[in-house]
Amino acid sequence: MSANTERFDLIIVGGGPVGLSLAASIEASVRGARIAVLDRRAIAPAGDPRASAIAAGVRRLFEAIGVWNGMATGASPVNAMTITDSGGSDISRPALLSFSGDVAPGEPFAHMVPNTDISHALIAALGPGTTALGPVEVVDIVPGPNSVRVALAEGRVLDAPLVVGADGKGSTVRSLAGIKTFTRAYGQNGLVTTITHERAHEATAYQHFRPGGPFASLPLPGRRSSLVWTETAKRAQELAGWSSDALAREIETVTGGVLGAIEAVDPIQSYPLSLLVARRFVGQRLALVGDAAHVIHPLAGQGLNLGMKDVAALAELVVAAMRRGQDIGAPALLARYERMRGFDTGLMALATDGLNGLFSNDMGVLRAVRDLGLSAVDRVGPLKTGFIRHAAGLESRLGLVRGRAL
Repeated sequence: MSANTERFDLIIVGGGPVGLSLAASIEASVRGARIAVLDRRAIAPAGDPRASAIAAGVRRLFEAIGVWNGMATGASPVNAMTITDSGGSDISRPALLSFSGDVAPGEPFAHMVPNTDISHALIAALGPGTTALGPVEVVDIVPGPNSVRVALAEGRVLDAPLVVGADGKGSTVRSLAGIKTFTRAYGQNGLVTTITHERAHEATAYQHFRPGGPFASLPLPGRRSSLVWTETAKRAQELAGWSSDALAREIETVTGGVLGAIEAVDPIQSYPLSLLVARRFVGQRLALVGDAAHVIHPLAGQGLNLGMKDVAALAELVVAAMRRGQDIGAPALLARYERMRGFDTGLMALATDGLNGLFSNDMGVLRAVRDLGLSAVDRVGPLKTGFIRHAAGLESRLGLVRGRAL
């Protein structure tokens, strides 16, 4: 190793919520751990108008690593959810599945949290053991028998026993490691915006299944909601050219008027939707987490939550190995991480992919089948309870997701 090489205990490429959570989890659990967090953008987040659904299990993880209080002020609980199914010309939207109440006393099944609040809380939690570098560009990753070297475009070289790719859908780490992916384009775009509305949302999330894809309104503090709106790529391009007033009237129609008049619509962000699953979650002295490992359809609001379960699993293994003085980049540890996350990820990818195919159409027979299925779940108490607990992440065996500090 060159004398100019900077030595760390762990290198994390990706300074978003998943990468920062992994750093915070390990630094909170291992005294003196030296961690580098690298990102191609500035680590301090700029204004991000989006918000994320944080399931109860992930909120417990944030509590366990001491960052939830920094997010809670701007968060809105999701105390109820109503799911409807409608055709392109339907006026009425009868509720086919609804649930409300806490998953545990005083604990909603989810919270909506602005992305900037998540990032700021995680950055504030990082201590002197974490070096955050951004914007920087990773240009090479060279694994060796005892460590892995990460080279930056500016000439700096970092070295650690393990590098973690938390750098999103277009992961540089995954590409440099030669890890292939299974991908499938949906021909849909996700439209994301925030609206202000006339009626109070009563901490209720609404999911409307429509021919172009699902439309979700998710409660934010006050009379504001975050929209996650799926449309065909062609329709999304048309909507991008509409005025704010025209979009507001369209949103009122899509929601069936449950939020009253839409008073303001923030600029819409549009991005193409696809399924992506890495064929391996690990390589030589390398692990993938979050969107670098898997990207699923947003219809269930589980994308970030799935990535945070990766964090919980990898942090659990890494912290235990560090405390024992073991090699955190050892093949056995990485193979165990891949086994821990493979089934859950595959199941969620299949479920969201299947649900999108089932609901994103206006075929009469399929509508009858899916409506019957939703109504059946709504009528069977234990089945609905199990569905809610799984979506909230409370069935996980991961310690951090159960709220236990490592």
